[in-house]
Amino acid sequence: MTEHVHISIENRIGCITLDRPKALNSLSLQMIRALTDALLAWRDNADISAVLMRSSSEKAFCAGGDIRFFYDVGTATPREGSALLEDFFTEEYALNHLIHHYPKPYIALMDGVVMGGGMGIAQAGPDARVRIVTDRTKMAMPEVNIGLFPDVGGGYFLSHCPGQIGTYLGVTGEIITAADALYAGLADFFVPSAQLPLLIERLHTGPAHDVRTTVQQFAAGFSIPAAPEASMLAVNRAAIERHFASDTIAAISASLAQDDAPFAQKTLAVMQKRSPLMMCVTLEQIRRSAALNSVADCLRMERTMVRHCFEHGEVIEGVRALVVDKDNAPQWNPATLTEVTPDMIAGFFRPAWPLHAHPLKDLK
Repeated sequence: MTEHVHISIENRIGCITLDRPKALNSLSLQMIRALTDALLAWRDNADISAVLMRSSSEKAFCAGGDIRFFYDVGTATPREGSALLEDFFTEEYALNHLIHHYPKPYIALMDGVVMGGGMGIAQAGPDARVRIVTDRTKMAMPEVNIGLFPDVGGGYFLSHCPGQIGTYLGVTGEIITAADALYAGLADFFVPSAQLPLLIERLHTGPAHDVRTTVQQFAAGFSIPAAPEASMLAVNRAAIERHFASDTIAAISASLAQDDAPFAQKTLAVMQKRSPLMMCVTLEQIRRSAALNSVADCLRMERTMVRHCFEHGEVIEGVRALVVDKDNAPQWNPATLTEVTPDMIAGFFRPAWPLHAHPLKDLK
């Protein structure tokens, strides 16, 4: 337990409540360590049948990693900053791996904002996942907006979305709703936010050995509201498949530019605001992730990528523009797609450590 992470046990369910509302539950290193400690303690504890991850705030489940922390330590002297930055990503990715392979049902109440690192602590593996979205869910992997890429296993779960949906979400960083999340396979159940207290009560009083059935039966009484809350992804699926099948951002942009439909033009306008380099890196990440064998392999690749990302400095500039100076005018480097070279992209995937020294070498 820490100031921002509250832990309890109810009806054999290990309950974790994120409680950093002013920062939309952005994850600090201390929070990551508290989550890891609790999950490790419960993993082999026969008295714990399931885990419930939730937020104390109506606004957000978790908005991601603490990007102001990234900026502060990323701009400090190496002695002061680099070690903490290395620890943050190594321990966060190890936590993502732990959750993905958790041996007990893992219930994530994705109410409100669920972005970046918040997705990393919600997207459990197929044997554990009980992912619940609500009418307040705002989901995204928006890292290209800050000069980063969709990490925390994003390469894995985005590349496993149907068709080119994961490519679209990763390259554009666009926000989606509950209906979209269900359509994309990034959520399992819809429950109206007003009904969450009753669901939690059911979990705390029902059969702890079968929480998945409890959630499934409870959610069966609800359905996604009709348009305009229907899935944008479903409506535009054909366009997404057509435009995002290419293996270069230049080709995707050219395809969108030739399409006069509002969706295509809006998507192109969004991409023109993102980091040209990191869109290209993200596309390569998703394509490579689709060919990897496991979430562990994806996380190892992403750990290498994030080291190169901070060495390049694109993420520092992106965070500066968004949350430090708040001018929303990042000076991307390079500034245009035409300046991005294949070698620049490849540089993010070159080994940063020998295999025996990789900080995530022990992930199975």
